[in-house]
Amino acid sequence: MKTIAFDPADSQLTWTAVVDALDAGHREAKPSIGDLLIGSGENSLLTRTAWIEGFGIALKSMSVFPGNPRADPPRPSVQGSMLLFDPETGAPSALIDGPLVTKWKTVGDSLLGARLLANPKPKTLLVCGAGTVAAHLVEGYPALFPTIETILVWNRTTKRAEQLVDAASGGAVTICVAADLEAAAGEADIVTCATLAKEPFLKGAWLKAGAHVDLIGAYTPQMREADDTVLSRGELFVDSRQTTIGHIGEIQIPLDEGAITRDDIRGDLYDLVAGKAGRSGPDAITVFKNGGGAHLDLMVGRLIEKIA
Repeated sequence: MKTIAFDPADSQLTWTAVVDALDAGHREAKPSIGDLLIGSGENSLLTRTAWIEGFGIALKSMSVFPGNPRADPPRPSVQGSMLLFDPETGAPSALIDGPLVTKWKTVGDSLLGARLLANPKPKTLLVCGAGTVAAHLVEGYPALFPTIETILVWNRTTKRAEQLVDAASGGAVTICVAADLEAAAGEADIVTCATLAKEPFLKGAWLKAGAHVDLIGAYTPQMREADDTVLSRGELFVDSRQTTIGHIGEIQIPLDEGAITRDDIRGDLYDLVAGKAGRSGPDAITVFKNGGGAHLDLMVGRLIEKIA
């Protein structure tokens, strides 16, 4: 059984390769998946499993301790590992560093959604959040969309946004702090949100025609990043109905309150990859909820297993 650490596997991956692997994975048989979320206070342990017939079996367990980065010295907020099994024999085949899989899977999921839904030549990207995922979004989106000229970074704590901008500056893309979220959202061709917000902060009234909204942060039944107008004004898609409906507040709270219905969810990545769903036209606002799921980890894990 292989044991694959973050380095040097991380340097062998590219955003295009990961998005292509996720695209190809959605052409395989549909998965059986199961999640378990337990926790204490703000800390949680998320265990996800997936089985894709003829493709692979995976189990990933990750602890999420949001206070860790504020410790002295700082510690990672997300830690864990993923175990891959051979689908024919059931034998363990690889133990992979969890943050490695999570990095590439989380952003790759959103990038695939954007490749299938966003207008093809975006120029301005707004990143909401300034944590680890936000830093990867700043890297990943321009790699997939080379027409991006400007990246705006907004965070509730401006200092953290400034730190991300300082760390990411110096490349071909102009990156700066967005002091006014409303103005930045109205300017952006793509808005991507990766926060731990429990109450909506992104308002649908701010979005311009043709924008694409990528919602990543909410992963529990209580969490939301976008208000009802984002979901009702936009054409709504999810990465997986199975991992979002009934599990994530971003979708389930407005469903329970009647702000949207299940019929408002126009498709998931299986529909999008198959060409059965998509944006209705260039002026439509598209909204993609990235809910994650172990089947996505499995798809990325199989790629990592091959190249490492």
